[in-house]
Amino acid sequence: MVLDQAAVLELIDQLRVAVPPEVAQARRVTEEATRITERAREEGDAVIARAQEQAARMLEEKELVQMAKQRAAEIIDVATREAADIRRGGDEYAAGVLIRLEGECIKALTSIKRGIDMLDERYRPPHPETDGTAAVEVEPEPMGSATGS
Repeated sequence: MVLDQAAVLELIDQLRVAVPPEVAQARRVTEEATRITERAREEGDAVIARAQEQAARMLEEKELVQMAKQRAAEIIDVATREAADIRRGGDEYAAGVLIRLEGECIKALTSIKRGIDMLDERYRPPHPETDGTAAVEVEPEPMGSATGS
């Protein structure tokens, strides 16, 4: 069986060109999710830091010590809840992005599989019983040997 080397190389080049945009998009989505999660953590830490600073100032005033302790605890609780909410939101966003990324990767892999299957079908020798002629059994060369690699 003779393979049209130019056609095979063209199909391989088309597959190579089709996959990089999905990979680049996946990288951008992952970087965006990381950036959002990091920003959420920083905001949460800033809220906690502000709450702790406010609590420290309140404690310095002797006549307000008891009230300051109570208020500081409330501020820290609120800040901790807000930080947890911000982190949870960032994590949910990241999970959504990763789920979409997984879908895009599955689509890309499906396209690659279809391309490979198409090449396999295109270069599979015909079955003698389907075309009515006797065919000589020819061992197909592995795909990589056509390019010399």
